[in-house]
Amino acid sequence: MKQWRWGAAGLVALLHLGAFVLLGVGRPQTTLDAPPPLIIVDLIPFERPEPPPPPPAESAVTQGGGAPAAASSVRPPRPSPAPPPPEVVAPPRPAPEQPLVVGAAPEPGPTPGQGQGGQGTGSGGGSGSGVGPGVGDGPPRIIRGPTVGELRGLHPREAFRQRRGGRATLACRVRLDTTLSDCRLVDETPPGMGFGQAALAASRHFRFRPPTQNGAPIDGREVRVGVEWP
Repeated sequence: MKQWRWGAAGLVALLHLGAFVLLGVGRPQTTLDAPPPLIIVDLIPFERPEPPPPPPAESAVTQGGGAPAAASSVRPPRPSPAPPPPEVVAPPRPAPEQPLVVGAAPEPGPTPGQGQGGQGTGSGGGSGSGVGPGVGDGPPRIIRGPTVGELRGLHPREAFRQRRGGRATLACRVRLDTTLSDCRLVDETPPGMGFGQAALAASRHFRFRPPTQNGAPIDGREVRVGVEWP
């Protein structure tokens, strides 16, 4: 019995040995690669640069003496003077004053008229006095002229029968009460048809504001008036 146990143990040992042999024969051979080369690192100590020297003080006097130079400035060029304005030469003779023409036009004009065709009545009351600060010179200004009906009543009969129109120019003096006086005939068109006498008769319908000099009205200033019949 004891011998049989020793024989069984030997058999098991042989089996284990055979298994290790088989594992050694069937395992592929592995080759070891060459080791990588060694890397050598040298550590160099860091050297801090020296700080720059401080700038010289502004109050310090440089070598050679004298104050520091002043800051430079750029000056723009001076503009050239403007040429003098051209001299205005007055005309040797003033332009003649055009007469004021009052009448009824056959067709409406592009500019508004003086509005002399209306009449009316009214009443009002009031009184007072005052003094204005302004002074100056001013020409005579028309306040009203003959209406269309008044001119039609003064139309010369022969010219009216022939359906002819005409005009005349008067030279009159403006009075302080706004009326005209001392009127005289300057010219008439067409001549010999009676338009000059008709214009003299129409002068009583005119009213003018007298001209002023230094703020005061002037009596007797001459004004030229034109009267026209279509």
